[in-house]
Amino acid sequence: MIRFFVHHPTAANILMVIFLVSGLATLPSMMRETFPEIKKFEVSVSVLYPSASAKDIEESICQPLEEATDGISFTDEKRCEAKDNIGIMTLKMQESGDMSQFIDDIKTAVDGIDSFPDNTETPIIKELGRTDPVVAIAIAADIPKPELKKLAEDLKQKLQQLPHIAIVNIEGFSEHQLIIEVPQHNLLQYGLSINDIATAIRAQATDLPSGDIESENGIHQIRFMEKRRTPEQLASLRVISSQNGGEIRLADIATISDSFEHLEDKITFNGKPAAILQIQKNKHDDSLTLLEEIKTFISEQNKTLPEGISLHLTRDMTSIVEDRLKLIVKNGWQGIILVSLALYLFFSWRYTFWVALGLPVSFLGSFALITAFGISINMISLVGLLISIGILMDDAIVISESIATEYAKGKSPADAAIDGTTRVARGVLSSFATTVFIFSGLAFLQGDIGQVLKVMPVVLISVLSVSLVEAFCILPHHLMHSLHHNQKEPFKWKQKFTDLFEKTRHKVGRLADMSVRYRYGAVGLTIALLLFSISMLATGVLKFKAFPDLDGDVVQARILLPQGTPLSRTEAVVNKVIHGLQQVDQQLEEVEGQRLLKNITVSYNQNQDAFETGTHIATISVDLLSADQRQTTMDTLTRLWRAEVGDVADVINIQYKQPTMGPAGRAIEIRLQGNDLEQLSSASYELQNWLRGYNGVVDVMDDLRQGKPQLNISLLPGNLVHNLPAESIAKQLRAAYQGVKIDDIQYEGEDYELQVKLDLASRDSLADFENMRIYSTKGETPIPLRAVAEITEDRSYARIHRIDNMRAVTVYGDVDADIANTNQVLLNTQKEFFPQLKNKYPDVKITLEGEVKNAAVTGGSLRKGFLLGAIGIFLLLSLQFRNYLEPIIVMLAIPLAFIGVIWGHIIMGLDLTMPSVMGFVSLAGIVVNDSILLVESVKQRAAEGFSVHDAASQASRDRFRAIFLTSFTTIAGIAPLLLESSLQAQVLIPLVTSIGFGLIASTLLVLVVLPAMYSILEDFGFTEN
Repeated sequence: MIRFFVHHPTAANILMVIFLVSGLATLPSMMRETFPEIKKFEVSVSVLYPSASAKDIEESICQPLEEATDGISFTDEKRCEAKDNIGIMTLKMQESGDMSQFIDDIKTAVDGIDSFPDNTETPIIKELGRTDPVVAIAIAADIPKPELKKLAEDLKQKLQQLPHIAIVNIEGFSEHQLIIEVPQHNLLQYGLSINDIATAIRAQATDLPSGDIESENGIHQIRFMEKRRTPEQLASLRVISSQNGGEIRLADIATISDSFEHLEDKITFNGKPAAILQIQKNKHDDSLTLLEEIKTFISEQNKTLPEGISLHLTRDMTSIVEDRLKLIVKNGWQGIILVSLALYLFFSWRYTFWVALGLPVSFLGSFALITAFGISINMISLVGLLISIGILMDDAIVISESIATEYAKGKSPADAAIDGTTRVARGVLSSFATTVFIFSGLAFLQGDIGQVLKVMPVVLISVLSVSLVEAFCILPHHLMHSLHHNQKEPFKWKQKFTDLFEKTRHKVGRLADMSVRYRYGAVGLTIALLLFSISMLATGVLKFKAFPDLDGDVVQARILLPQGTPLSRTEAVVNKVIHGLQQVDQQLEEVEGQRLLKNITVSYNQNQDAFETGTHIATISVDLLSADQRQTTMDTLTRLWRAEVGDVADVINIQYKQPTMGPAGRAIEIRLQGNDLEQLSSASYELQNWLRGYNGVVDVMDDLRQGKPQLNISLLPGNLVHNLPAESIAKQLRAAYQGVKIDDIQYEGEDYELQVKLDLASRDSLADFENMRIYSTKGETPIPLRAVAEITEDRSYARIHRIDNMRAVTVYGDVDADIANTNQVLLNTQKEFFPQLKNKYPDVKITLEGEVKNAAVTGGSLRKGFLLGAIGIFLLLSLQFRNYLEPIIVMLAIPLAFIGVIWGHIIMGLDLTMPSVMGFVSLAGIVVNDSILLVESVKQRAAEGFSVHDAASQASRDRFRAIFLTSFTTIAGIAPLLLESSLQAQVLIPLVTSIGFGLIASTLLVLVVLPAMYSILEDFGFTEN
């Protein structure tokens, strides 16, 4: 095959064009995102049970669901959330399961439940995580709320016609209603109840097909059309009529309004009333394409909207994708230029050109493979391309040097290309195989962090596979033609560099001589250095963090007050928090005088951390200056904001954070499980106080809270004398205070709910409640509620959470990375406080979740994958070297590289993270190849008659250039990213730090210490001459 491509005049170029064209054709269709998709593997089952308390939901909905779904295959975890009116069970599937079968099993189990209460609605079962929120449009308009809702509906319909938009949700409104409110005194005057009025309206406001008339003129459909759809139409509806023809119409006894169910469902945008159109995309759609469509849509609509109404882009989660991808591409090109310059130091410019051309050819050729694996263009896949530069150059350098050597022997260019490539083919294939072994084991990482990181080995294997074809089939043909032009004398500066390089090679050779001479001391010092480096991690000098902090362009303050807090108090707290942020903005200085704050959106009745709804919660969302333009980190901003606002009276918690988290999850997430809610509450309270004692631990809270004050009603003895059964009283109370739904109405493309209830003036005090008139079943005079029932007050829980069939309370917290380390906080808490808590509450189970659990899951699969890869390399090298000890010497380069990883992070001031570990593992494939080169050289020298000790020393000189070039080109490829100061790059710097500093350490240690290790093998007679 090599001979064919070398001699054929066009085959190599045709293959190269195929790679280039396939890549250029595939590239535009590849999805672009910040990180690879994280699959949820979750299914939710929602059951609505109107007017039920959280405790009722737990007993009537959650427990039957738990019993029915016990034993479903591949279930990893079950969670059931019991809240007022609704129960939601979430089942998480193990990654090895089949989602379609999992959903079918859940549907079968839920369909078999026959113990749900009669008035529960049909369970809704859906797979979670099928769409992603990407951006939102704020409609700022100081117009009546019904008009704003209609405008939002119109814009939603237009948006849904765009090709890449999956779902558009309207925020800022509760259910649109036509509300009929009747004063208590009118009910008493006409002897009516709320249910009587609802029945009268249903009887008259109807729209019903009534059959067909067949006549000689054809068929006519009969339809009775008396449905009322507007307040004006409803006002004329007859409620009561007398025998003498008198009529009482609805407008005579009630007020009819076009309103919304909850007044607290409202949004302001930069201080103006607003609606939000939250836009979601399908997983396979490209975020940046969608963003451009939205920007165009906003621009076009703003031209036609009336004065005072405007659309604004907000909650933009996509521009950060473009910023970060541009950053990687920029650093990638800089890296390729540096690699090319590095090669030019050792080769002619023509030689360098063809060797360096292998990079874009391999990259573009691999895109077809990468797309076939379902991988997008993201930060991790692009970093995988950067890392592959050094490995690609390794093969190209070995082949090009071999061809140059054969040509120097006097062979023709064609023979030199064939013989040179053939001579090193076995070594190149072996190097490829060892690298693939390492990366193959990492392609099956588990956990959310693993789903992000496992993209990199798949990319590397794809690129290496294409590059192998390029190295054997394309490169030799091009180098053959370059040999004709390789006769010129080198430039003087280049000759000086060559002389300097030779001096360096000589000095490294002398170090290797000394290392072999004092081999036991050299190896002992190296082992001591390795142990000392590891102690930096064990003693906490170098800290561990699951995943680096990600700085986005949106920050939030999530406000939580006690249940029952009036909306006016929540609004006052919101204003105070916004004022604090504005003060911080004045203190901070950005480049060219730009302001940090762009837009401020306030959403009442929304708080993702509260797990509840009501007038007592709100979320402030702030659009910030883009992370690639600002100097202020997210941790700095939230720290200053929190300090400026300070403690606020009556507020349970204010969370200052980004709206989305990285793949690691919450920094602190500690789960308490048991059956006694009071014990769980007490244990949670003590744990929160403990965590708040750490400097740098912020926003500590749990998910268990008291509900609103609750009025409990129990009948007094003798109520049956008044013909008042309990069910009748309960239904009358529900009709008066919750309302009676009459119908769903669609008018001008919008859905309304028609409802009748007591007017607000008749139900806004406890006295009104106690004096509410109750009608008997016999039509007797209405009786005050207090005359037939005892009313007591208490509080229940607003939300009860169950996990794996047990009640659970979860304590959450965040960590300011500039002050504290999550891992150390949790280790200390686990060691010092958990035993105290378990002794005091022996029935409470304590587990660590969130960042720690996700890191443990990914770390476990990482160790397993690395071990399998290492075993594969060992077996391969054993076949190659025909013994078991020399492969061990080769693989000792892997732990030696860890010395550089540790000290690199310390020098750069970074925490060790899962991406850091991934970088170290990726590094293993490179350093093993360097070790193979050295050991093969030792064996060749020994075969030529050198003693093993002399051969070990000489091998360091022989392979210095190849090993140095491999390391130098790899470091050159990632150097721009390693030195990047942008906030956008911080998430990737730990990964490239591991590779860069690990390579520096391993290169020196392989060239100097590995010969000493090989010599020790000779001392014990374990080498094969």
